[in-house]
Amino acid sequence: MKFTVVNGPNLNLLGLREPDLYGSLTLKQINQRLEQRASELGVELVFFQSNHEGDLVDALQKAGKETQGVILNAAAYTHTSVALRDAILCLEIPVIEVHLTNPQAREEFRQKSLIAAVCQGTVAGFGGASYLMALDWLALYKRE
Repeated sequence: MKFTVVNGPNLNLLGLREPDLYGSLTLKQINQRLEQRASELGVELVFFQSNHEGDLVDALQKAGKETQGVILNAAAYTHTSVALRDAILCLEIPVIEVHLTNPQAREEFRQKSLIAAVCQGTVAGFGGASYLMALDWLALYKRE
């Protein structure tokens, strides 16, 4: 089993960017924790991060051809990108929307996700553990 983890804009700055809000973990540390859990689950992971919307669309399309599921933190594009929504709609694999914080407890403009309705589910508000929860579900779902 192989899954893709796609991270959007500014997530490369985790650990530096607003640590009081997003925590002190870096994206590299989150990915290392995911790799450890993936190893326990017998799953392979592919990681991708970009600050560019079109690159994220390309990564989703590639994931749809090469892997069995996606963990997606679209970051700010969650609230603005019809292109990402359309890319997810084209996939025949499950996509889990992930957020470090709880968008529903944040600014009003962050409370609307354009991608939630086309994702299998959303895990939000648990910091880096949100990714682990999504990975656990994907592995369970694909085994059933």
